[in-house]
Amino acid sequence: MAAPAGIYLDASATTPPAAAVLAEMAELQARAWANPSSLHGYGLAAAEALERSRWRCAAVLGCSPDELVFTSGGTESIHLALLGLGTTLAPGRLLISAVEHPATVAAAAQLARQGWQVRELPVDHLGRLELHALREALEPPTRLVSLIWGQSEVGTLQEMETIGELCRRAGVPLHVDAVQVVGHRPVQFAALPVDLLSLAAHKLQGPRGIGALLVRRGLALQPLLAGGGQEGGRRAGTEPVVLAAGLARALELSQEAEPERVAGLRDGLLETLLGLEGVRLSGPDPRREPGQRLPHHLSVLVADRAGRPLNGRALVRDLWREGYAVSSGSACSSTGTTASPVLRAMGFGEAEAASGLRLSLGPWLSLDDLVGVAPALERARQRLAVTP
Repeated sequence: MAAPAGIYLDASATTPPAAAVLAEMAELQARAWANPSSLHGYGLAAAEALERSRWRCAAVLGCSPDELVFTSGGTESIHLALLGLGTTLAPGRLLISAVEHPATVAAAAQLARQGWQVRELPVDHLGRLELHALREALEPPTRLVSLIWGQSEVGTLQEMETIGELCRRAGVPLHVDAVQVVGHRPVQFAALPVDLLSLAAHKLQGPRGIGALLVRRGLALQPLLAGGGQEGGRRAGTEPVVLAAGLARALELSQEAEPERVAGLRDGLLETLLGLEGVRLSGPDPRREPGQRLPHHLSVLVADRAGRPLNGRALVRDLWREGYAVSSGSACSSTGTTASPVLRAMGFGEAEAASGLRLSLGPWLSLDDLVGVAPALERARQRLAVTP
């Protein structure tokens, strides 16, 4: 059964692929479908297309082509960064934050089973890393740091330049989960004080099934997948030539986008939502703290007239009946609880941490698309308020 038509406000989970991305992939599939490791003409055509895509991606991301490893997406990129580097080092301490993506938490748990210590650094009520805690923790036996740049649930942007400089001075490699950032803010790897950076195509109107890990030159990395010498020996397996071209085109399109237009739509929607009784912002306020939140992202906590938190997942289902696709948190979370670990880490109680609602926008939206969001949320809020 086909899904009903609606207004899509869940870009932080995934984005609709851009028409130009689909067109380039279709054209390439017809002429470069072969294995790029094959030495005949068909294989050479595929190999040339793959390397052209690598160079195009590198040009947008400000890295050298040999620093870019194609992966299946953000989760694999994060695992390759932590486990690929971690297994080349003597077990020590890994630092992560209390608001990491579940993929980072899972990779850290694997390192813990290999003898590593994992320390979770606290954040403040807006989801910002407590820098004093990082400074104190950048002492032996710390050997690796992995931090999320743009938090997917509450939109918080970490001070990555400051964090990177602290890690550099301590001589500790830094991996950055930039899955929510790439495509929405300019990223120049050469100018960033980070050593590894993860990204995924489907967060910026590219195809699902492709991502990348940027690896600073000279950094040893043990492949997670063995059996071939692809990707400079860092990832075995036949490369997805067509998907790589889709990622390249999506990155190029992101340079032509107008993030200030999307941010303006977001800010207008935020003002309208905060005008509703029982709705308040979570994470940094872009009106008072510009540059501290993802430009396409907003998140709110919702309560009834008596101030009792409403269930975010129930709100998501109710809003979809109204024709709006939103989220109650990370689409990749598998905690088994309705309370968000991210909101709990920010100091919210159990009930409040289950009342989060995330709306994330993209260039496919117009002002007219957003006019009905606040009235729909108010109707949903009233319906759920009388539900036992």
